Amino acid sequence: MAPWSVLGSLGLPAILASVALSWATAVNAASAADYFVHHLPGAPEGPLIKMHAGHLEITPEHNGNLFFWHFQNQHIANRQRTVIWLNGGPGCSSEDGALMEVGPYRLKDDHTLTYNDGSWHEFANLLFVDNPVGTGFSYVDTDSYLHELDEMADQFIVFLEKWFAIFPEYEEDDLYIAGESYAGQHIPYIANRILARNQRDNIAHKWALKGLLIGNGWISPPEQYEAYLTFAYQKGLVQKDSDVARKLEVQFRICQKELALELKVDQPSCEAVLQDLLQTTTKLNTKGKQECYNMYDVRLRDTYPSCGMNWPPDLEYVTPYLRRSDVVQALHINSAKTTGWTECNGAVGSNFRATKSKPSVQLLPDLLSQIPVLLFSGAEDLICNHLGTEQLISNLQWNGGKGFELSPGTWAPRRDWTFEGEPAGFWQEARNLTYVLFYNSSHMVPFDYARRTRDMLDRFMGVDISSIGGVPTDSRLDGEPGPETTVGGAAGNGTAAQEAEQEKIDAAKWTAYQKSGEIVLVIVAVSAVAWGWWVWRERRKRHGYKGLSTGAGGSMTELSGRSGRGGSGLENFRNKRGANRDVEAGDFDESELDDLHVVTPTVPEGDRRYSLGGDSDEDAESSSGAKKEANGSSHAT
Repeated sequence: MAPWSVLGSLGLPAILASVALSWATAVNAASAADYFVHHLPGAPEGPLIKMHAGHLEITPEHNGNLFFWHFQNQHIANRQRTVIWLNGGPGCSSEDGALMEVGPYRLKDDHTLTYNDGSWHEFANLLFVDNPVGTGFSYVDTDSYLHELDEMADQFIVFLEKWFAIFPEYEEDDLYIAGESYAGQHIPYIANRILARNQRDNIAHKWALKGLLIGNGWISPPEQYEAYLTFAYQKGLVQKDSDVARKLEVQFRICQKELALELKVDQPSCEAVLQDLLQTTTKLNTKGKQECYNMYDVRLRDTYPSCGMNWPPDLEYVTPYLRRSDVVQALHINSAKTTGWTECNGAVGSNFRATKSKPSVQLLPDLLSQIPVLLFSGAEDLICNHLGTEQLISNLQWNGGKGFELSPGTWAPRRDWTFEGEPAGFWQEARNLTYVLFYNSSHMVPFDYARRTRDMLDRFMGVDISSIGGVPTDSRLDGEPGPETTVGGAAGNGTAAQEAEQEKIDAAKWTAYQKSGEIVLVIVAVSAVAWGWWVWRERRKRHGYKGLSTGAGGSMTELSGRSGRGGSGLENFRNKRGANRDVEAGDFDESELDDLHVVTPTVPEGDRRYSLGGDSDEDAESSSGAKKEANGSSHAT
């Protein structure tokens, strides 16, 4: 059947419906410009940091959307990098990381932002994601919360596919995934999925996953549950052989038996050890109220049973700031997100029990055979304490060895780390695994020491500022200066390497623009031709034109309605302006096509390319109870 016959059989309503659907799809397809943050309430004076924010739909059938907040790097050192940051919980928002840890801003009060001295976006693009669905600004139908780590990882890959489709200029970056606490489960699972994806033959762009960073991570339950007691004894929170100690040890033996039967990510009988520890060590304060240890920083105390859920103090400002209507609008929060931002969603945490998931420690050996991993710990954290992390490393076998043992009886040295003249901690490295201990630090190390964690990040990523210049930061291991990196002291970014990188970014943006423009042009052109042909056909019908039909012998027979001029109907239509034009075609009002005139988008003066990241160069610049339920099993921010 000829194409025009197909169009005729469909009828105008069907044609227009199809065109409308195609047009709506093209128009509704999100672009980077839709996510560009033009204004951020409370931001410091001066050029606004380039950023994007909003939702990406992950599971349409369940109304599942993940929220992201992306910050562009300030400088490019030796190559482009992107760092994804995830907080824990499960169910705690990564906006904790954005506004209290590694992001460009900190809150001075609930309406004033200040710059974070030590932000991780100086040499890397930063991408914060509220993960899994239902966390922070992310949302999903309440009967569709996730339960297992595999589900979470699969959805995160969908998110990345969609995110890179909108921001293709970042798809070739060196990619790092960082986070803390329960993200120690999320990050290895996501990394495992990325590496598996890269091995598929049909993948056009393999993502250059270069490393993982996990702070105070919940990774291996057996060692980390046992460390509740060993840490409490070492820190003097509980005295050995005391009544309190004996009670805790009875509960821990129950925990050990259940772990021996089935190894789970979370074991309620083991969580009870921490709950009992916090409860049995309470004291009355001067106001006669019970106080307990802050499980995130044992140097501090909190009211019982919060035990740290009111910490850190910046949380007092973060919640009201992220609930402001102007902030919600600036960050492009979908209207479908009907509830205000909460630091930790208890419903997400209570559903995400991972009862069928194996602990992420079992993924580490394979990951370490392919990419570097850095684990870091704050020395004053109880809930995911450094003793548990150090023990899991000692028990782990990877890349031909066990723990940090280099050869029988020889261990990788703990190298003393000084930062800007002060003792900062120690580093230990072997066979693709690095461990860093931060002295005098809490569960949220970047909250305490943003500059030190930035130096750690830059060392791990191999940042080299020699191409851009600047004042190197004084950071030493065993007294020896490390690679030439800087925290806040970069001279600029006008180097040949960066210019080449910018050309790559511009090319990616332009390609995306061209593709979207071509789609729209094709749709408009098809619409115009279909409309014009239908109107012409209806006019011809009214004047008796029947078209061409095949005669009995298969030859073409001319029917009534033809003009005196020879040729087909289409030829007569094309020759409408001729001296001997077709009368019926001549009756077609030219004004009926005026509204279908298509103006082809052209490149603006000076061959300027459209930026998908902004409008102009002027734009360049429920409750926290799930955070760590004292009677639950969530593993913090």
